[in-house]
Amino acid sequence: MRTPHDSTRQSARRLGVAAAAAGLLATLLAAGPAAAIPDPGDTPLRGAVSSAQAADARAAIQSGEIPGVDEIVHSDNIEHLVNIPKDALKGTNSDLAFQGKYAFAGNYDGFRIFDISDPKDPKTVAQVLCPGSQNDISVSGNLLFLSTDSSRSDNSCNSTTQPASVKESWEGMKIFDISDVTDPKYVAAVETACGSHTHTLLPKGEDVYVYVSSYSPNVAFPDCQPPHDGISVIKVPRAAPEQAAVVGFPVLFPGKGPDGGGNPGAPTNPGVSKTTGCHDITVLPGKNLAAGACMGDGILLDVSDPEHPRVLDQVQDNVNFAFWHSATFNQKANKVVFTDELGGGGGATCNAAVGPNRGANGVYDIVGKGKNRKLVFRSYYKIPRHQADTENCVAHNGSLIPVKGKDIMVQAWYQGGVSVWDFTDSARPREIAYFERGPISADRLVGGGSWSAYYYNGHIYSNDLVKGFDVLKLSDRRTDPARRITMDELNVQTQPDYFEDFDRD
Repeated sequence: MRTPHDSTRQSARRLGVAAAAAGLLATLLAAGPAAAIPDPGDTPLRGAVSSAQAADARAAIQSGEIPGVDEIVHSDNIEHLVNIPKDALKGTNSDLAFQGKYAFAGNYDGFRIFDISDPKDPKTVAQVLCPGSQNDISVSGNLLFLSTDSSRSDNSCNSTTQPASVKESWEGMKIFDISDVTDPKYVAAVETACGSHTHTLLPKGEDVYVYVSSYSPNVAFPDCQPPHDGISVIKVPRAAPEQAAVVGFPVLFPGKGPDGGGNPGAPTNPGVSKTTGCHDITVLPGKNLAAGACMGDGILLDVSDPEHPRVLDQVQDNVNFAFWHSATFNQKANKVVFTDELGGGGGATCNAAVGPNRGANGVYDIVGKGKNRKLVFRSYYKIPRHQADTENCVAHNGSLIPVKGKDIMVQAWYQGGVSVWDFTDSARPREIAYFERGPISADRLVGGGSWSAYYYNGHIYSNDLVKGFDVLKLSDRRTDPARRITMDELNVQTQPDYFEDFDRD
């Protein structure tokens, strides 16, 4: 299948502060990378593929059906401006956040800050070593927030791995002061149950609330006990972030017994993740709404009381969704896009065998008003370009492109690359632009590709797990109006009202 503008070819835990922050900045070359563990899906990353699959990949490259190893291809309306390879931080690249002229890039070994005032020539201004996958990252004012979801010996940036079965082990949220972006200071840490896989900021006046998403409890883990059917809520006073503390654990999936009230998973629903918490939450502060992607469930929440979010609707898709991963509202807040991370980000799911409806996005309309609002399924969207069986590829992190009257989104697909797609018609979404690299290997499955692809102030920024930081320029009459929107700050999981919160150029 060919896509529009496709002229190239046929068509991815305890409150405390580290005693010392010395050595956080760029004297990092001797540090070993933190281990990258994919999100749970139903097909883990194995590495090996059959000889037939490898032969198919090589044949597809030779025929031009897929690009060659590491070859860059893109639609005519996207220009690849620059790639900035990894530097001192050798771990897996993860999420992105933005503030003013800076991009903040998470990495399993810490985080890197770029000056993007010239998008064609980003400059590194700081690299902070602080291992603890997956280092999901957000910024608000002078504060930077970093998730730790690997069991560590303590809450410092010099910690080592330690089993979660040891009570003294730590995982949770870390907070940095970025008043001086060239020299971030570690100021606080808050331990949370089952750690922090991702987090979401909900600013409220002089405070910032942090919704901490984590999952996979185990009776052998003292600080991560089942059923773990909710989220941790942290309150952070902006003026005194060292006083940050957990203020609640709202139960989102009430139910009797050790399994709670979420999706039971297999064997009741084969191939579907059991719900034991949430993977990610997106808030829409201007509408007091949130959408939760919670393993086996998608939920719509009222967050008008930030310490007590209330579930308005709960949906499941036990046919095509394996792992509810993330959520994005449209601008009018009458739609939600949920992603299914089939295979946990480590599987080759963008092929004919898996098909167009799994490892895809689910587009849902929000119907009704007030407490009676419901999520109603409309369609699936998946990139229309098949990938090789040696490429991990599945729906992943993306953001809206702010075009008034249109619902357009840019999204990462791991080795499926970056896709720009239009879901203005909920029932008929379609791709309008793309960028991708060919497989890292034609002989074995090697994890890589775009983790996050977000639109910010006229450009698309992508954090590739392996290749580094990419900047793309999108030129298309359908998306060009977005250039009039200038944002001061963007955490994609704290979704702004683009047409009220920000100025026009």
